[in-house]
Amino acid sequence: MSPDPARRSPDAEASDGEQWLHAGRVGRPHGLDGSIHVTQPRVALLDKGRVVRVDGRDDEVVRRAGTDARPIVRLASCATRADAEALRGRDLYVSRDDAPPLEEDEWWPEELEGCAVHDGDREVGVVRALRALPSCEVLEVARPGAEDLLVPLIRDAVRSVDVEAGRIDVDLVFLGEEDAGGAPADDSPAGDPAA
Repeated sequence: MSPDPARRSPDAEASDGEQWLHAGRVGRPHGLDGSIHVTQPRVALLDKGRVVRVDGRDDEVVRRAGTDARPIVRLASCATRADAEALRGRDLYVSRDDAPPLEEDEWWPEELEGCAVHDGDREVGVVRALRALPSCEVLEVARPGAEDLLVPLIRDAVRSVDVEAGRIDVDLVFLGEEDAGGAPADDSPAGDPAA
């Protein structure tokens, strides 16, 4: 599973090779002291004292208030409402090296996006995105010549994840994409003469 899925940054890897995680987007100002609402928040990356990159420069979170769903932060460089308004719409990033450690079987979405998806030796596609659905998170897998495949991040569907190798092994039989013999699953109702 992963904490707070969000979209991949177009500049998730800086020219120096440093990896960046999307922490949220600067929303409207809150009050007069330079505080801002954060939209699309990843609260694990927005705690007080955390260094974030915004608009190409590093800044420190000096205040954290609000709720996890609607956090309010103040950055060290924002002392006025006008300072906060100037950053509105900008994305907040945190260096992957400065992110809090994850539990076993947890990954940041940026780590999974772009991974090759296989069922054993058979290539299935590439992870396009991680999506949060009401019951669980799913991998959106782009397949050449076929519709995207949604793979729930549960042990029955995902056999293994090797982020270092950029490989995820899934079970297409469990996902209903194949029968146990390896043939494509038949979706037509039993007894249907058109099948």
